Amino acid sequence: MYNELGKVTDTAVLLTSELEAFCENSGDTYEIIFSDDGSTDGCANAVPTSEDLSLTHGSIITVRREQNRGKGAAVREAVLISKGNVVMYTDCDLAYGTAVIPEAFEAMKTETTDMMAGSRAIHPNGYGEYTALRRIASKVYIKLISAITGLKFTDSQCGFKLFRGDFARRVFAECETDGWAFDLELFLLAKRDGAEVREFPVAIVKHDDSHVNVIKDSVKMLREVFRIKKRVKSSAKRK
Repeated sequence: MYNELGKVTDTAVLLTSELEAFCENSGDTYEIIFSDDGSTDGCANAVPTSEDLSLTHGSIITVRREQNRGKGAAVREAVLISKGNVVMYTDCDLAYGTAVIPEAFEAMKTETTDMMAGSRAIHPNGYGEYTALRRIASKVYIKLISAITGLKFTDSQCGFKLFRGDFARRVFAECETDGWAFDLELFLLAKRDGAEVREFPVAIVKHDDSHVNVIKDSVKMLREVFRIKKRVKSSAKRK
């Protein structure tokens, strides 16, 4: 999260409500890790504790950096301290809702896949109320990424992904990308290692203002893609 003071408390309540109900029936447990990427609005202090919400089946952890480094750094730090058999990440605004979490978890439990990547492109209403510009920019960017990397996924930048826990911690330990392009590093490392990856349909159910500047950040990310590709190729030679 980055400057999400107006959302973080409601997000914690919604997430724990969904997961407490699910775990009551399934017998599973959960942990929620809020990773604050150097926010200046004090949102880390607004995250409720496990005691505040009287949690029975799970816990809440908050990690915070003093400086803003980027989404990749924030997600990586949280994943590396996670303990779950399944690890997933999503943004603080819960753009994909909460119902998708147990759905994806149940799908992961029945499969052998190492990584499931959310895709708006394969859901009939995946992009929800996105503007035409945002839809076009997203689709053009994905095509460019496919051409550069050889990856055939339909929505590499979707902010909802889940993994086998051990696989997630091993791959994220190798990741170096701090910014928005970190998802591509995950895909390329998974491909390098022959991991099983599949897409999972997700839809935008809540569309808030994005921290992404469509033009500026896309250009920055494309530059980073070439660096990532070179780095992963070099690591493959060392294995």
